[in-house]
Amino acid sequence: MNVGLIGMGVMGRNHYRVLKSLPDVNLVAVCDPLLKDDLPEQCYTSHKEMLKHQNLEAVVVCVPTSSHLEVASEVIRQCIPVLIEKPVASTMEEAHILIDLAGDYQTLAAVGHVERFNPVVRSLITELAGKEIYSINITRIGPFPPRINDVGVLVDLSVHDIDLVHCLTPGVDVLEARVFKSTKRIGNREDNAVITIKLTNDVVASITTNWLTPFKKRTIEVATDKAFYTADLMSQELTEYSDYSVNNSFLVKKCYVEKGEPLVGELQAFLHYAQTGDRDGLGSLEDGLRTLDTIYRKRCEAKSQNIEVSVG
Repeated sequence: MNVGLIGMGVMGRNHYRVLKSLPDVNLVAVCDPLLKDDLPEQCYTSHKEMLKHQNLEAVVVCVPTSSHLEVASEVIRQCIPVLIEKPVASTMEEAHILIDLAGDYQTLAAVGHVERFNPVVRSLITELAGKEIYSINITRIGPFPPRINDVGVLVDLSVHDIDLVHCLTPGVDVLEARVFKSTKRIGNREDNAVITIKLTNDVVASITTNWLTPFKKRTIEVATDKAFYTADLMSQELTEYSDYSVNNSFLVKKCYVEKGEPLVGELQAFLHYAQTGDRDGLGSLEDGLRTLDTIYRKRCEAKSQNIEVSVG
């Protein structure tokens, strides 16, 4: 399968590494306006030139979020299946444009919400089957990544976890959400945020995200009617706590997780989707829009360092 990659930043290089390792993948072209590497693939500084001169069967877009609309639109107009690295776009308006374009050109398009393919998330979803979920708490914190210069922590990181809330509660809608954010160190973009969500099945969720913590932490906690689960997205470890007793004792079980690199699973799913049209858990453009909707819908613009946003 002839594949093209647009964008060779940090995430683009991860995609490059994985694409090169996959069987039946022929990475024929790479594009980045600042590319200086001596690569074996045909290299371009213009994505339009790459699309014009290469016969591609799939394209992965890893450019900065502010360029998603421009670049992905060109790929869609060429009717080439495209994977857009999350988030789908900078704004809801841009996401709607991409959705409409994909429909008009009947182009297969997906969003790279890679945590869907984290083995510990998939094991957690299996463990939650048949249980009533009471609450979900997700933490994604760490130091500021200097490579991010066009969006704040909400669009860059929180979209991961808004999507995970929906993956853990399929078929359930957001009834109400509140976004609290602050800007502490990086000027005009938020670097600290907490999102609280109430879903239509009476599940409550909270998401804590920041670029202020000196270490990385990526965890999911889920309370259910039968057990409490903690999932570490980095170590890919899943623990179940159950059988609470009056003497404050309980059982602890390490759940089985077949560890692996999430990006490998995501790219395999995308290439399968490009060939067959079977999405197999891959995020849609509409899924990408849904994450932005939780952040932006009825968003109150203010100059205050701390803002409360109510969504209803």
